[in-house]
Amino acid sequence: MRYFVVCSYDGTDFIGWQHQETGRSIQDEIEKVLSKILNEPIKIYASGRTDAKVHAFGQTFHFDVSKEIEDVGKTLYSFNRLLPPDITFNELSDVGDDFHARFDATSKAYLYVISTSGHDVFNRNYRYELNRYLNVDAMKEASEIFVGTHCFQNFTSKEKDEQNFIRTINRFQFGALNECILIKVWGNGFMRYMVRMIVGTLIEVGLGKLTANDVKDLLEKNPRSVVSYKAPPQGLYLESVQYEEKLL
Repeated sequence: MRYFVVCSYDGTDFIGWQHQETGRSIQDEIEKVLSKILNEPIKIYASGRTDAKVHAFGQTFHFDVSKEIEDVGKTLYSFNRLLPPDITFNELSDVGDDFHARFDATSKAYLYVISTSGHDVFNRNYRYELNRYLNVDAMKEASEIFVGTHCFQNFTSKEKDEQNFIRTINRFQFGALNECILIKVWGNGFMRYMVRMIVGTLIEVGLGKLTANDVKDLLEKNPRSVVSYKAPPQGLYLESVQYEEKLL
C-alpha cells in the first residue's frame, strides 16, 4: 500500500531534508517514527529536497507499507505524538501504487520573507534580517524577467541537469506584513539554490545595485556563469506542492 503525506517543519536545527552521514535530517526523523509505528522499515520519497535551515508549510512525500492502515486518523495522531516538535504531519491518505510524490508534482510554491526593520531575537531564524530599505517596485519589475520558460543554468549550483536547466516560473507575488517583505513564487520545479539565487538577485535590484536590464543579462548569459547572489536559507519556506486531483 502507498500513502501520501503533507508535512510541515521548522528547518532551523536540521542539516536539510535528505539523509546525511552526519547531522540531523528531516528524512531520518520521519523514517524513524514511521518504521516504529508501522513495525517495518519505511523509506520515504519527497517532492524534493530542502536545504539546511529552510522551512516548509506543505512538503509532501509518499511511502510504501506492506499492510493497509486501517484507521488513518488514529495513525496520523500516533505519528504526530512521536514526531519531534519541529515536524508535524498535516495530512495522511492512501494513493495508487503508481503515484510518485516527486515525479507527479505539477508545480510548487515558495515563500521568502525579508525583514526591513530592526533585529528581532525571536524571529531571526524565520526571515532574512536585511534591515535596509528595498525598492519593491523595482524588484517587481525585475521579477517579471524570470516569468516564463527559461534556462536557469546561472541561477543554480547544480552541475548537470536532465532538463538542461529549463524550468518554468508562472508568477511572482509581493506583499508586506509587520515590516517584512513577502515574495512568493510559483513554478513547475526549482533546482538547488534556485529560489535563493533569484531572491538574492532581486534584493540587489531593491538595493539599487542592479537594474532590470542587468537581471536580463544575468539570466541570458552564456556560456554558463552562476550568479554570486544567494539569499540566506532562514527566510525560505516551501509553501505547497500541487498535483493533479485525479492522482490523489
